[in-house]
Amino acid sequence: MGRHADTTAPRRPALLPLLAVGVVLLLAAGGVAWWLTASGGGCDTRQQVAVTVAPELGELAEELLAAPVELDGGVCAVAEVSTQEPLQTVGDLAALEAGALPDVWVPDSSLWVARAADAPLESVGSLASSPVVLATSRDVVESLGWEETAPGWGQALAGAQPLAVPDLATSAEGLAALGAVRTALGGGAEADNAVVQAVLAAERGPAVSVADALAAGRAGGADAPLVPVSEQEVYAANQDAEESALVAVYPAEGSPSLDYPVVRVGSASGERAAAVEATVRALTSEAARTAASAAGFRGPDGAAPRATDEGTGIRAEAPEPLELDPAEVQALLARLTSLAAPSRILAVFDVSTSMEAPVGGGTRATLARDAAKATLSLVPGDFALGLWVFAYQLDGGQDWAELVPIRELDADVGGRPQRDLLDEQLDSIPDRLTPGGTGLYDTTLAAVRAAREEYDPTAVNSVLVLTDGTNEDDGTGIGLDELLSTLRAEANPERPVKVIGVALGPDADLGALRQIAEATAGAAYSAVDPADLQTVLFDALRQRG
Repeated sequence: MGRHADTTAPRRPALLPLLAVGVVLLLAAGGVAWWLTASGGGCDTRQQVAVTVAPELGELAEELLAAPVELDGGVCAVAEVSTQEPLQTVGDLAALEAGALPDVWVPDSSLWVARAADAPLESVGSLASSPVVLATSRDVVESLGWEETAPGWGQALAGAQPLAVPDLATSAEGLAALGAVRTALGGGAEADNAVVQAVLAAERGPAVSVADALAAGRAGGADAPLVPVSEQEVYAANQDAEESALVAVYPAEGSPSLDYPVVRVGSASGERAAAVEATVRALTSEAARTAASAAGFRGPDGAAPRATDEGTGIRAEAPEPLELDPAEVQALLARLTSLAAPSRILAVFDVSTSMEAPVGGGTRATLARDAAKATLSLVPGDFALGLWVFAYQLDGGQDWAELVPIRELDADVGGRPQRDLLDEQLDSIPDRLTPGGTGLYDTTLAAVRAAREEYDPTAVNSVLVLTDGTNEDDGTGIGLDELLSTLRAEANPERPVKVIGVALGPDADLGALRQIAEATAGAAYSAVDPADLQTVLFDALRQRG
């Protein structure tokens, strides 16, 4: 994929970075036999079915759905598999038209289905399951005496061992682990307080990312952190290492599980409905469960993965199920989210004619619009966002124009929330494209100055610049060296404003964006692959210093 994030100064995302999972999949012989047998002869008509799965399921789903399946009348169902973080799919469900949504969705947890309660969703089965465990080194387990007596959730997460808490906004594992603490402590206000204290304690300690925590567990040592992850991730991490000390700890009260629900999105009829149903059958078949087992997942009933020897770091016996109430988990998330400082962001979008370049079924401009709208639906109401557009001499001799001033998303603006105004103006971006160059440097300096003038000391203040090109203003504006020196000279440690640059496509000047980010303690992202843009925007909007 083309996504790249370059953080040029030490940073700590709110509640730590996004969990990324790589799966090494070994399919058993005949694991896709159902699909292959059913595919028969030729296909007169190909009925496409869009399938979106959690990242760790990508390779598994592609193997299971690789071959067309023949339906009645020479029609074949052909699955198009894409991977996406479940929270981003939730955003799509809230913001995009039905035609842009998947037909089948397989997130890692039904917690996401509950969060997208207003969407037309129907859970129709489960592909696999994986209990949430605490990953750490074998040395930690031995030093804490957990080989003989397993700790409780509260004991483990509130103890002295370093803790890497996954980003609760995007990680079902992290949220499920804290929900398990709350449930183990009996629920109620005291349990909520204990969870909040554990998270804040982790935030006050040294910043430890999930990736670093797993690496420390693989390397061994009694100082390795604890990190809530799925059992399958422990299995996958150990498959990637020749020697590993990483093990799964199963708390005494039991574990909540990721249930990987197979979800039908919207309603289809006729041949399309038959194609969707064939895809659902493939994802819930015995062949699918066999293949998932080979990749380290448990069956929906908790049946052990195919391999559970010492080298995998997991055990054959399933932990006692610990049921979580999705409504209570969402309430807990809301409380934890309220503790984080909000962001105050001025978003600046390129509307030069190069944004007309075709991408998939649209253009770079429509791609930016859709990704921004979906991301906007995920941002908390206490975030403040404003919107500019820029090109070259867009407004008289000025390269930029303000579409929406910076306000909190829940702010009432003439009887309408700020969020709706932003959504409306984002819709207009494809119609605003203008010929000429791209006044990137003048616009960036103006945006930083504007954000500093409206600085909020209670928030993380930043400017997000999305462009698909380079600075082109025929020598009438400032150059890169002057921009960088001015940004450094005008920097105010009491009113810091960082620039987050997003380079869209291969022609964008990522090098310049990196230098601008470095001058402002910000970050630069590359979205060469159009499929990465929403992920990049979501990460960028939530980037913290």
